[in-house]
Amino acid sequence: MNLKRKSRHLLQATIGLLALCALIYGEAKADGLGPAPEGSFTIAVIPDTQGYLGAKTKAQPESTDPVTNPVFDTHTTWIVNNIDSQRIVFVSHVGDIVDKNVPRQWAVAQTCMNRLHGRVPYAMSVGNHDMTASGDSSLFQGVFPASRYSDLPWYGGCFKAAPERPNVSGNNANSYQLISAEGVGLVILHLECNAPADVLQWADSILSKYSDRLGIMTTHMDLGPLLRPKTKKGYQNDPKGRMQWKKCHKGRGMSPQQIWDTCYRKHPNLAIVCSGDQSRTTAMYLPLKGDHGNTVHAMLSDYTSSGPMRLYRFLPDKDTVQVITYNTRRKRLVKNTSYVPDPTAHQFSIKIPISKYRKIAK
Repeated sequence: MNLKRKSRHLLQATIGLLALCALIYGEAKADGLGPAPEGSFTIAVIPDTQGYLGAKTKAQPESTDPVTNPVFDTHTTWIVNNIDSQRIVFVSHVGDIVDKNVPRQWAVAQTCMNRLHGRVPYAMSVGNHDMTASGDSSLFQGVFPASRYSDLPWYGGCFKAAPERPNVSGNNANSYQLISAEGVGLVILHLECNAPADVLQWADSILSKYSDRLGIMTTHMDLGPLLRPKTKKGYQNDPKGRMQWKKCHKGRGMSPQQIWDTCYRKHPNLAIVCSGDQSRTTAMYLPLKGDHGNTVHAMLSDYTSSGPMRLYRFLPDKDTVQVITYNTRRKRLVKNTSYVPDPTAHQFSIKIPISKYRKIAK
């Protein structure tokens, strides 16, 4: 009798476990994402995280509540929880990490990014909200200095600022990372908004030095209205492409078009440029041929701190990258937005010679 009872309890427990697995699988399948396949790897790209709430924020200037950023917090929590299932090997932030360049927002950003530290390689581009108009990024440098990463094997280094301007462009404001995933060697650069000529010369040297690695660039400002819009509607309706205007570094700063002409187009290993900045454009894709016949895929993603973020799923055996836009708050794929109703702007694939860079062992 005891044996029968034990058998019955074991059967009930097994049925319960199977039901739970079915429920979990059903939820995972319902979000449209699913796990990354064997042999693939993913780079997660966090768009502008300007959705700060609480005391003296732009959204709640009269509030006395502690400063928080629910979307930023959700992004990095989701990433940590899905490192294995999505095979996430790197996390990139396109800039405008904060909305107001003040210590209390930087403290929240640090808390969010600390969640990744030691778990997955990551880096950030400095946006126009993250520095002064003259290019002083001292608050960013104080929270995310080069010393924070110097002992990590994947951290390549950063641009060295001029001694007379230590807070401009230096101390991790422009950095590069070296990783290998599924045998593919990657060199990933993060450039500040409107990087000046001396920074671009440094970026040239890094891409040339590591020409045997697949190059990926993250910068804040790249695609959007060609010319500076004169009206609010212009940000949405004016002709778009690689922008020919700038926001930072005054006379020293380079526009996205100037950066393309002086840097991006020259490197045969550069395959992807990620950017943010233009919330009214939301998402944009622009493939252009470089000087060596290689296609440089420029991709803008700025989802107004509303929940979506980007996953770039690399499939080396197919020389394909799946561009996936996933809402970490609603836990589902993004099909359209108010500005970009076309779902192909948020979910698509591109061809890149990934297998060519399988020279570096895992």
